[in-house]
Amino acid sequence: MSSKTRSSRKTVRCVVGAAALLLRCAGPAWCGSTAPQPIATFSIVAYDSLAEEWGVAVQSRFLAVGAVVPCAKADVGAVASQAWGNPNFGPQALEMMSRGISADSALQTVLAADSNREYRQVGIVDWNGRAATFTGQLCQAWAGGITGRGYCVQGNILAGDSVVKGMAAAFEGADGPLARRLIAALHGGQRYGGDKRGMQSAALLVVSKDGGYSGFNDRMIDLRVDDHSEPIKELERLLDLHDKTFGAGAYVRIGLAAKREGKRDQAELLMARAMAVAERSNDDPQLLNAIAWEFAISDHRLPDALRLATRAVALAPNDADILDTQAECYARLGDYRKAVEVERRAWGLSGNADFKRKIDEWKRKITRPYRVD
Repeated sequence: MSSKTRSSRKTVRCVVGAAALLLRCAGPAWCGSTAPQPIATFSIVAYDSLAEEWGVAVQSRFLAVGAVVPCAKADVGAVASQAWGNPNFGPQALEMMSRGISADSALQTVLAADSNREYRQVGIVDWNGRAATFTGQLCQAWAGGITGRGYCVQGNILAGDSVVKGMAAAFEGADGPLARRLIAALHGGQRYGGDKRGMQSAALLVVSKDGGYSGFNDRMIDLRVDDHSEPIKELERLLDLHDKTFGAGAYVRIGLAAKREGKRDQAELLMARAMAVAERSNDDPQLLNAIAWEFAISDHRLPDALRLATRAVALAPNDADILDTQAECYARLGDYRKAVEVERRAWGLSGNADFKRKIDEWKRKITRPYRVD
């Protein structure tokens, strides 16, 4: 682990110098215009190599920080640009990394082209998990960053260096999906004082190939708390809702794609995460049914699929679609008698012709030997 910080003497000069500049203008490029508000914040940029996810989490005493700081692209990397952040850094660095340029080289290139780089703070992680962080000499104290294996943390106008150290320790000590570990890092920074001006907004961005809504893009998680007294806690609450609404389905979809590509470890990890969401939401029949159905039609984790479907039926015994899922699980496991019995209930409730077709198909298979899973 390496550390990049400003000395206390240099920090004093930075604060005095920055204060004087703010009285006259926001910086060399902004003299004579309205001074932009510095994005005093702390952030983490990280990569999960097994799940193949890249992400950024950020908190600030700044309105709608998620609209400015985070930027990421699946299979390429992730970027956080803050302090007097340059929003162009994210797209520029991602474009370079998409051509095989490393995080550190991309960082040096974007900084070299910016005459106001000493006001900037940037963190980057590339497609291979290599991390780089930069804190300009004119960022307001306390300002600095840390790089670790597969991540970097950085912040400015912080309570002290313990903030970024606390973030790094919390991230490294956390288990579970990348999103949860990123949130843990924010909590870790806040425990040591965070942004010394207070809290206002937070954001979480996680990308994975085809991880977005219905697989149409790579934005697996894109959550923002724009103005709140407890933005990190609110972000965590939104993540809980996201897991139930979108996350479990995304894990199944990406996991099945990984299975087809022969990435067995990644597939099992993501399926296990979908199961974890289901187990945390054991009172939601529609969520349980959705996961059970995806498992069943892909012939994956069939005993788990049946268990989830059976729990969903117990919660919603007159839901024909849920009964159809349970019947599908029984049929895929080779218990055609039980499949026919359950599907008859579904057909009786709905009159769905497809259910009747499956009943006839499964009845013809009853005399065949049952499948042993």
